[in-house]
Amino acid sequence: MSSNATNKQKSKSRRSGIPKPVANRMARRVAITTGLPTISGMSVFIISYVVIIKGIADIPPVLTLLTSAGCFLIGLLGLSYGILSASWEESEGTTLGLENIRPNFTRMRAAIKELGKTDQKD
Repeated sequence: MSSNATNKQKSKSRRSGIPKPVANRMARRVAITTGLPTISGMSVFIISYVVIIKGIADIPPVLTLLTSAGCFLIGLLGLSYGILSASWEESEGTTLGLENIRPNFTRMRAAIKELGKTDQKD
């Protein structure tokens, strides 16, 4: 089999990995669970600046840094949650999607193991 045909097969298998409706669900969940904490993390700097400039309170820079870092960390966790909580079924599933985390994690581990086997064969 030629190199070009092999690349086309790999490309096709990558494209068929996650169904489009599932990918859309994941994107929505990631946008919410990552976007809100990220916006909050950036807002901490602005709010701290305004509070200090207006003389409302004297906020230590470390507090501003730790608060924004906490928001960004929550956003990072939200990224994983958004991906793992999306339902792979035709139905959307529940709002929080907690029941989908375990099967999706198992599915992800199996795909990684399969990818490792495929890479070793090449």
